[in-house]
Amino acid sequence: MNWTSEGKRFVKFLVVGTIGAVVDFGTFNLLTAVLNLPPVPSSVASFIAAVINNFLLNRYWTYPDSRSKSAWRQFVQFAAINTVGLFIRTPLFAFLIPVWREFLAGSGLPASLAGEQTARNAALACAVLVVLVWNFVVNRFWTYNDVS
Repeated sequence: MNWTSEGKRFVKFLVVGTIGAVVDFGTFNLLTAVLNLPPVPSSVASFIAAVINNFLLNRYWTYPDSRSKSAWRQFVQFAAINTVGLFIRTPLFAFLIPVWREFLAGSGLPASLAGEQTARNAALACAVLVVLVWNFVVNRFWTYNDVS
């Protein structure tokens, strides 16, 4: 394994993840703040949108040399790994919302910055960061294991 190549892949994975986070947070905020849907199902829906986005970008940009498996097989593997990530993320997200709500309430920030949506976004950000590590490592060594 070439650590320089892996470093470049990790940076690309982070860029894809950042774009995925924009998709994730954008979808989440649209569903919760605009459509007033509940936060946990909205988090799941936004996660699915980000998974599809991230798979396509990772397959064609981060790992363009990974072609010994069909796109469908790789998507199933990628989705399976991300589903495990969802099972890590969802309870963590639900647990962190009241933690962030309480923290922000006592922070002295103006109510407009310390509101419920800020607590939800902070909780989602923490959960996303935890799952990032899981997703990169397992996808690299299972989904994209045909890359040298």
